This record gives sequence, structure tokens and C-alpha cells, in this order.
Amino acid sequence: MRALIATLLLSLALPLAAQMRPPHLEPIPEPPAPPKGYELDPSLEPEVTTFTRGADVIEELRIKGRLYMVKVTPIATGVPYYLVDETADGQFTHHGGADTHLRPPMWLLRRF
Repeated sequence: MRALIATLLLSLALPLAAQMRPPHLEPIPEPPAPPKGYELDPSLEPEVTTFTRGADVIEELRIKGRLYMVKVTPIATGVPYYLVDETADGQFTHHGGADTHLRPPMWLLRRF
């Protein structure tokens, strides 16, 4: 009986709580401009080239004309992997994808 009364009182209080107006909010001021010398250089924005080769969608990312990352999305699986030039020597390393070479540890606990 008490649960029924509590449920009824709560169901009456919820519409009243929904009608309450929020306090007057003031807009957030604009952030200040960055100091001199910290302006963004438009030449540092990455240039993205997207094309399809066979059954793969390939996105090449370049900064100042230098290729630093390739994103390959196989159409069959849809799981992208990345080729990243981490040391800027032209050697790309493989990251991500369906085959991440992650193997869970498997130990033989008991043999029957």
C-alpha cells in the first residue's frame, strides 16, 4: 500500500518538476585571440587524397608534400588499417586492421 502511495505521489511530482524553468543563463564569451606568433600555418594542414584501387579505398595524407600516413579500407571487411611513416625515413609500419597480431594467452590448465 505504501509503495502505491509513493508511486502516485512521484507520478504527480514529475510533471511539476518538468515545468520548472531553468535559471537565466548568459552566453559564454568568445575565447581570446591567440598571442602573436601562435597563428596557424595553413601549409601544415594535411592534404588528403582519396582513391580506389581494386577492392580498397585508399586515403593518403601529406604535409608539405611529404607522405606520412596511408589509410586503407578494404571494401570486403570495412575494417581500416593504417600505414604510418613514424621516423620519416620512408619505411611504413602497419597499425590496426582485422589482423592486429594480437593473440590472447592460452595455457593448458588441465588435460583429460
